[in-house]
Amino acid sequence: MTDLSGKNVCVTGGGGFLGSFLVDALKRRGCSRIFIPRRREYDLTTESGVSRLFTDAKPQVLFHLAAVVGGIGANLENPGRFFYENAIMGIQLIEHARRAGVEKTIVVGTICAYPKFAKVPFREDELWDGYPEETNAPYGIAKKALLVQCQAYRRQYGMNAIYLLPVNLYGPRDNFDLESSHVIPALIRKCIDARDAGVNQLVSWGDGSPTREFLYAADAAEGLLLAAERYDGSDPVNLGSGEEIAIRDLVPMVAKHCGFEGEIVWDVSKPNGQPRRKLDTTSAERMFGFRAATSLSDGLAATVAWYRENR
Repeated sequence: MTDLSGKNVCVTGGGGFLGSFLVDALKRRGCSRIFIPRRREYDLTTESGVSRLFTDAKPQVLFHLAAVVGGIGANLENPGRFFYENAIMGIQLIEHARRAGVEKTIVVGTICAYPKFAKVPFREDELWDGYPEETNAPYGIAKKALLVQCQAYRRQYGMNAIYLLPVNLYGPRDNFDLESSHVIPALIRKCIDARDAGVNQLVSWGDGSPTREFLYAADAAEGLLLAAERYDGSDPVNLGSGEEIAIRDLVPMVAKHCGFEGEIVWDVSKPNGQPRRKLDTTSAERMFGFRAATSLSDGLAATVAWYRENR
């Protein structure tokens, strides 16, 4: 068991959505020496930025959460940027962690790394059984390369680097920008904006047939901490809720929480994305005792309430 409370802990992406919940959870664990690099001071896509980070932070434990992310539209518009920046950040951070002798490195991957037609539920040992869904493949492959790096460094250098695969996240503090947000925050904003404007119709992308699994961000942060404390293996591990829901069922569910009572229209000219997403979450429970605590309905209620108060 790794005791994090007395360590120098660095959290890349600690000022972001998931990172903010992880930092809160670290503080509840008694961690007082938490270093959160900001991009304006530490550009992690550059060698100089990464080198300066390790000089200043002197981490004993490194959580790598920083990523360039977005929904289907953002992925379609920025495939080169999403590939390069995510790959180069992770590759350089893991290499510098090796050189610095960091005691433990926790790398956060993405469900987008799974094959487009992966068997459901997604099992970690089937991660390489096909090509990812095309719209987010550059992002998914860039992040999956970091798993290979972690495993290679473990074999050659004995580096303790673990790799976790969280499912789609949501919750308070999420990104609600319609140009770059993921499905749940985008839906919440659209529903509340439509309701407030008196609009009686909501347009959703695709035909509603894809399924997704969602994990409340505070639960995901707890999963990261449990893995950091209790897991030292080379195999990737899924983090999820175990709940699968079709988008055609999710949209009216979000609309109800937002008080939107108008018609939902499906724009089938827009892409659906990956057909199904549901993780096999048994490894996380077996390896380090993680189970999601927040139901989708409760999580949506909390997220909608936060957005109403903070928009």
